[in-house]
Amino acid sequence: MSETNSAPRRGVPVWVQVIVWVALLGLLVIVALGLRRSQQGTVQVGDTLPDFTLKFFDGYTYQGKTEVKLSELRGKVVVINFWASWCKPCEQEAAEIEAAWRSYEAGGQVVFIGADYVDTEPEARGYLKKFEITYPNGPDLGTRISQMFRIQGVPETYFIDQNGALAYAQIGPFASEAQIHAIIDPLLKK
Repeated sequence: MSETNSAPRRGVPVWVQVIVWVALLGLLVIVALGLRRSQQGTVQVGDTLPDFTLKFFDGYTYQGKTEVKLSELRGKVVVINFWASWCKPCEQEAAEIEAAWRSYEAGGQVVFIGADYVDTEPEARGYLKKFEITYPNGPDLGTRISQMFRIQGVPETYFIDQNGALAYAQIGPFASEAQIHAIIDPLLKK
């Protein structure tokens, strides 16, 4: 006869099991929402965009303000360009976007905003200086704004009409300044 020295096995307390199941369920919900969001693609033409505020880099302002709220720009055509200093296609379009901005700036009916995506401030500032970018730019801290637009990468540029609805989305770089004018000019005639 063999002696077994075994203590009675105790199960995991019920409250621990409940916590584990709730945590797993919460994780599954987060994953499911992320998958659903990724399947939606970018925002669609005609969508009214939710309001957001972008705080600009030091030295950049819009009408003397160091930040801008999208809702404050109603009545104007808004061009939002997502870019990054590490993005080579962004460099290809930088001069065209800046030239387009300068052509519309004096009229006051078009506002360009740059949102720096997943970057560091020193590199972003170097990019802005290198390409002599003068339109308001700021970091998309925590990718809050880019997630709202559900961007796929950079560069991406969104044209918002005077009523706050998305009028056009450019995925990838612009080939010319004329391409930008061809999108904005019809919006100004509305």
